[in-house]
Amino acid sequence: MARPIGPRETGTMKRSRYSDEQIAYALRQAETGTAVADVCRQLGISDATFYVWKKKYANLGATELRELRLLREENAKLKRLVADLSLDKQILGEIVRKKV
Repeated sequence: MARPIGPRETGTMKRSRYSDEQIAYALRQAETGTAVADVCRQLGISDATFYVWKKKYANLGATELRELRLLREENAKLKRLVADLSLDKQILGEIVRKKV
């Protein structure tokens, strides 16, 4: 039986099921007085997820959330690029040492 491939083996990050707009909407609903339990029930999330979102995105609007997500994706892409280039450099260095 084959072993399932997780995000670490594929090099991809887990994507959120919820858009930036949905997260911002949930936080705004709670700020305007809707009970947190009701907001969580509407979105189908746990209270813990809501409070994690609140901790991360408390003062951000939908546009800032979108920009933050894009910056994180770009940062992850650049980190993978640096790792690949470092590996290439190491391999080339070993080849040069073997030839000398």
